[in-house]
Amino acid sequence: MLRTNQSFLDRTITFYAQQQRQEDIVVRKYTKGQNLYDQGIASTKVMVISEGIVKCYFTEANDKEYIVEFLSTGEIVGEIESIRHIPSLCSIQAMTDVTAYAFSKAYFRELLERDITWSNMLLDVMAQRIVHTSSRASYQQLYSLEHSLHRLLEIQSQQDIAIKKEDMAAYLGISVRSLNRELKKFLE
Repeated sequence: MLRTNQSFLDRTITFYAQQQRQEDIVVRKYTKGQNLYDQGIASTKVMVISEGIVKCYFTEANDKEYIVEFLSTGEIVGEIESIRHIPSLCSIQAMTDVTAYAFSKAYFRELLERDITWSNMLLDVMAQRIVHTSSRASYQQLYSLEHSLHRLLEIQSQQDIAIKKEDMAAYLGISVRSLNRELKKFLE
């Protein structure tokens, strides 16, 4: 549920310390509730989260949100859009105060071309996301809502994070009303 990648963060910190031009990678801070990216809007940066938790979500045509995943330390965002030269596929919002390393797109692409370790690490991240998304989709098909909610509540407790009901419902792909019914069952 909460994805992290310490080795990717470590590599980013190394790049930050070694950069020749101070504008290639800058540190940005976001407050809880602030968007790092907005769905459909072009971004100028690729970011690696240093501290904090963000939610990655789609807003559908009917204004319903669907949370794809929660990301934290060491996770990269905006890389697909940079590689494909497209606007943001989804919105990314800070659930806590967030600090991120923001790469200029030009520097990010330069690193992809000249640093095989960085490129391989990024390939690994993308492969992990595909596996995670596939596993989550099959999990949601195979297990009951009650089971998925129980797992989400366990992970929330283990990670010591508070997730709003709206976000829990969006992550589970259900309405808040359905979530309330399921939560009521837990209390009975």
